[in-house]
Amino acid sequence: MTQKIGVMICGHGSRSQSAVDEFSVLAEKLPALLPDWQVEYGYLEFANPVIRVGLDKLRDAGCDRILAVPGMLFAAMHSKNDIPTVLNTYAVKNGIDVSYGRELGVDPKMIAAAGARIQEAVDAANAEHGELPLEDTALVVIGRGASDPDANSNVSKIARMLWEGMGFGWCEVGYSGVTFPLVEPCLDHVSRLGYKRVIVFPYFLFTGILIDRIYGFTDKCAAKYPDIQFVKAGYLNDHPLVLETFADRVKEQLGSTPVPNCGICQYRTQVLAMDGGDTRVIPVEARRAAMGEDHPALSEVPPPTCVLCKYRAQIIGFEAEVGAIQESHHHHVEGQGAQAPGSNVSDCGLCGDWCTGECRLDLDHHHHHHDHSHSHDHDHDHHHDHGHHHHGHDHGHSHDHHHDHVHPVYPHAKHPLGPESARRK
Repeated sequence: MTQKIGVMICGHGSRSQSAVDEFSVLAEKLPALLPDWQVEYGYLEFANPVIRVGLDKLRDAGCDRILAVPGMLFAAMHSKNDIPTVLNTYAVKNGIDVSYGRELGVDPKMIAAAGARIQEAVDAANAEHGELPLEDTALVVIGRGASDPDANSNVSKIARMLWEGMGFGWCEVGYSGVTFPLVEPCLDHVSRLGYKRVIVFPYFLFTGILIDRIYGFTDKCAAKYPDIQFVKAGYLNDHPLVLETFADRVKEQLGSTPVPNCGICQYRTQVLAMDGGDTRVIPVEARRAAMGEDHPALSEVPPPTCVLCKYRAQIIGFEAEVGAIQESHHHHVEGQGAQAPGSNVSDCGLCGDWCTGECRLDLDHHHHHHDHSHSHDHDHDHHHDHGHHHHGHDHGHSHDHHHDHVHPVYPHAKHPLGPESARRK
């Protein structure tokens, strides 16, 4: 019997309506590259429609197999924990086959799209200020920043590929939040290197509060260092090569080799939130059995997407997180809407025209931002993954279980070049 296939694009969601609008435009352009399948989208948190609504639309249309992909650049908390748990829970509750693809990741098409955005900024600066050799120009690539060193290091690899490929005189990497260095200390450092022009490129998919933050700190540094040209490059947005990469992540799930992904992680027990407040635990042994002994993720050599995952192996500084429970942490802000409390800088007494992130520093919450009553720092463009299917049944090893979870604190939350650098002295 032929399966009817549907495609689900899983976005993070944002408190910024403009970011939500841009994501929806991308999702609406994607069907042209996947003409044989119905394409829906949904968000993990804040924005509507939520992921469940998109899945419901596909199921109501008669789809009995869904190919889902994370609408994120790299795999970190949301791509490794929240989205695969949401998808697997839906599959179990509704008896439908849901498979999970890889994040966009470090990909030649994504690097080319980034290079195009940077070249646009270079051309505009040359037109406005006169020609300047790239050897006399510094490139600064700003990533989202996460509590996952694998995702953060991928930003550095993207930056190196751009630096070496385009021939800039120097390149630095910074982040908009969570880790270090943040934008301002990064630009302060670059300003001391003697370059006449600095191209600041946000390696982000969409606009939002964090883009405003990056550009805001860029303007602040331009005022501090008037002899340097600070040029704000555009973010990726719906570049054609970004759309092509999304389509690749969908189609590769139907290839002859199953795609390793976080939805079937063989290294972690998964906890699914069921109806009535119950949970269902799927242990590692059951997940491995469901994959089949020939699955490439079970080979002696771990898949590339798993090699540096902090949940699989002891990564220096993150040893305690090996084998951590896989579960979703963001159900409490699902579908609040992009205009939820805290969505505008006007709601915050610490911000001016853009959010600096200072409001986050003294909040008593976990590193993945459980307290959303005030802060704005939720535009994750993110970021590992092991592909097979998540079938609508358990494998005999699962059981209902009430579960209390504890989340590790990011070890460098107080680094002076990280979020603490936003604190007004």
